[in-house]
Amino acid sequence: MSSEYDEEEMSDEADGDEVPAETTTTTRSPSEGGRFRAIDVQAIRANTNENDVRTDRMELRLTSASIELAEERCRRLASLTTLLSKREMGLFRFDRFSQSDKCIISSRFIPNTKRVLFRYPNKVFCGTHSQDGHLLLTACQDCKIRLYDTTRDHYRLFKTIMARDVGWSILDTAFSPDGNHFVYSSWSECFHLCNIYGDDEKHEALPLCPDNRRFCIFSLVFSQDGREILGGANDGYLYVYDIERKDRILKINSHENDVNSVAYADSSSQILFSGGDDGLCKVWDRRTLDESRPIPVGILAGHRNGITHIDSKGDGRHLITNSKDQRIKLWDMRVFSPSSGIDSTRKAVNRLQWDYRWQKVPKNYDGVRKLLPGDTSLMTYASHCVLKTLIRSRFSPAHSTGQHYIYTGCASGTVWIYDVYTGWVVASVANHNSCVRDVSWHPYRPEIVSTCWDGTVSLINYEQELNFEWEDEFGLTIGRTETEVVNRSARNATSWRSYNFRHSTYSSFST
Repeated sequence: MSSEYDEEEMSDEADGDEVPAETTTTTRSPSEGGRFRAIDVQAIRANTNENDVRTDRMELRLTSASIELAEERCRRLASLTTLLSKREMGLFRFDRFSQSDKCIISSRFIPNTKRVLFRYPNKVFCGTHSQDGHLLLTACQDCKIRLYDTTRDHYRLFKTIMARDVGWSILDTAFSPDGNHFVYSSWSECFHLCNIYGDDEKHEALPLCPDNRRFCIFSLVFSQDGREILGGANDGYLYVYDIERKDRILKINSHENDVNSVAYADSSSQILFSGGDDGLCKVWDRRTLDESRPIPVGILAGHRNGITHIDSKGDGRHLITNSKDQRIKLWDMRVFSPSSGIDSTRKAVNRLQWDYRWQKVPKNYDGVRKLLPGDTSLMTYASHCVLKTLIRSRFSPAHSTGQHYIYTGCASGTVWIYDVYTGWVVASVANHNSCVRDVSWHPYRPEIVSTCWDGTVSLINYEQELNFEWEDEFGLTIGRTETEVVNRSARNATSWRSYNFRHSTYSSFST
């Protein structure tokens, strides 16, 4: 009998095992108003050799110093009123904000309030914005792909497409770079390419010709020029399909088990990332890939369980990986892991005896643990929960936030937002009754769309509740929250100028 948790990874081997519990350290950030920090000592490379205590202490001092520098940098960031005053006094070049100033301002409008946009009859697996932010695509277990127009600050149903050869569910979707097509994958042997605009519907199957009968693509992505589609499958292979030639041009044996996520490093589409159930993130050079002898240019190791999602920063250097070990890790692809790190990850994964699809996280997974030997990650973030499905995590948009944050779904129904540089949890919005599988931050607006297994699609946008007091014409003190002021008529709203100030401020730098 099939369980509701037997989703994409139905071919998974049983995962999980107990690992020694480690010391937990929790601190609060004075600059963040006492919010809990995700991990405060994650960058400390704990040495398993007992004779290297002096090295550990030195690294501890260096890590503490770097944390203090990051917090000092946050405190020194100019306030919004200071930036506005300088602009009005002509202290900025060309009398306007630079792109970095815009990012500093808009990055403070962190989405924090949710409302339900849509309710579907089944689990929602995917929800992503197009690159220009004009469209939202959602994929549900009812075999329907829905496209919404988002150009006028609201979500209007634009088009509905019935998916073909779905099986369990649609597993992943991706927009083409020009925004005219999208592709989706499911438990079938093909990519499915569809047009977005035009009277005639184009729905083309792109066969991959795998060797396995029970086959699916867990993750896919377009190349930057839109000519190729890269996918990772449950047979451990990477597939590259050429749309113009209408043929599969590469099949690379990449991982021992399922390939759960793939991504490109930058706009050149020459460097590829792949992550699988073996807990390893492998880096490939498209120009040297050879089917007969596939060798990655490097491997990033440090997770204790399989990788569920990879997101590249797009600078050709940094990426994040989300994992079933309940951790997100930040990596620099220029620093590969040594053979000792690869062996440590493989041993940790092979020792596991719990399955994240239907079992709870073991108690000894709670808290901060020492890093595996050979772990070369830059940062580790741990407050969310990865269970039931391949939960996605991403960098926040470059245009509006400067990619200052990492946001992720969670099995508890919460959307978590981390500060990339300090590791602090800057926001967490509990907006669903079940697992949040996918999240998408609008490229230009302070809002996140989250898709959940409870059948809902929610919008998390920025809303600030501040208490104001002023005197009316009779000298009586009146109190209003900012939200109440926003909802009042224009006549009463003008009695507190902060309302127009806040909204006109945002519109002045967001475009």
